[in-house]
Amino acid sequence: MTGASGSGTPHRSDGRPPHTPRGARQPGPGGCPGTTPPVPGQPAFLCRLSGLPRLPGPRGLVALFALCGLAFALVTWQVAAAGPLRRADERLGRALFGRGPTGLTEFFADLGSTAVALPVLAASLAYALWRGGRAALPRVSAAALAMAAVPALVVPLKSWIARTGPLTRDTGYYPSGHTATAVVAYCGAALLLCAYVRRRRWWPAVLALVLALATGAGLVLRGYHWPLDVVGSWCLCLMLLLLSHRLPGRSRRPPRASRVRAAPDR
Repeated sequence: MTGASGSGTPHRSDGRPPHTPRGARQPGPGGCPGTTPPVPGQPAFLCRLSGLPRLPGPRGLVALFALCGLAFALVTWQVAAAGPLRRADERLGRALFGRGPTGLTEFFADLGSTAVALPVLAASLAYALWRGGRAALPRVSAAALAMAAVPALVVPLKSWIARTGPLTRDTGYYPSGHTATAVVAYCGAALLLCAYVRRRRWWPAVLALVLALATGAGLVLRGYHWPLDVVGSWCLCLMLLLLSHRLPGRSRRPPRASRVRAAPDR
């Protein structure tokens, strides 16, 4: 039976919504259902996507972190102990040195310098604070702390491993500091900017990955680092980024739902 207005939509004569789950349900933005149960339209979990890249659940996150840790431990052990992986790495490095256009590979290597990478991260921090205000402060602080942790982690490792460089007898080349700077700065900036990109939210992450990969390739092709120097930095910094991106979300607990029952409609 239709309502008094003859619109064909069931409703009460007093204008209030019927007390049924379907009548009280409000649609989400863009035709998305407003509730989790299956209803026609775009899945509800897609409508709740924030601008930040979705990470795995707790178990997946722990597994990814552990995988990076194991890879980093394996690479570090082989480099420090001069194992077969290090010997293969040096053969590969010698085969790659000097390849590619000199100007382009030098430009790629310079992307990992603090003079280039840090201003990019600083600009993204300022933009996130401008757009998000105090709500963005936990993520901004986490990104800044991740960048500050790079020298605190990389410098002692360089001194301990004391690996010689490809074209010099000087030591302190593992892990690559330029690679670590590029990964944390560019990927950290992308994680901040994704929250404020309305369309095609994938492009900051893709651009950051391209810049970080280009930095590592330039360092190897120019003979500034062995390939495992770059791989070790990637593993170390991915763990750092996982922590810096996850901890702010952990610190913000959703408010508890009120247990006070609503007064019945009379």
